[in-house]
Amino acid sequence: MIYAVLFEDNESQTDKRREHMAAHLAFLERNANRITAAGPLADTADGNPAGGLWLVSAEDAGAVQTLIEADPFWPTGLRRSHRILQWTQVFADGARNI
Repeated sequence: MIYAVLFEDNESQTDKRREHMAAHLAFLERNANRITAAGPLADTADGNPAGGLWLVSAEDAGAVQTLIEADPFWPTGLRRSHRILQWTQVFADGARNI
């Protein structure tokens, strides 16, 4: 199954984010077989940071939660909240998948 994870971050912690960014990116690289895409989101109105998004291949939402909690950003308080949503891809590369 594929899951979309939407993160809301604590934006006031810019220094802490910078401090843990290398470990976070290394974590994403180590888990590239499960986290197929990841990156920050920005508000379209003002360009301000608006959290992040992961696409994750996992057997269930519990496995996704375990992965989130293993991310170095998790115990630091950089993540304010998150949502795990099951995603079904129906269109890619100009073609229907169904």
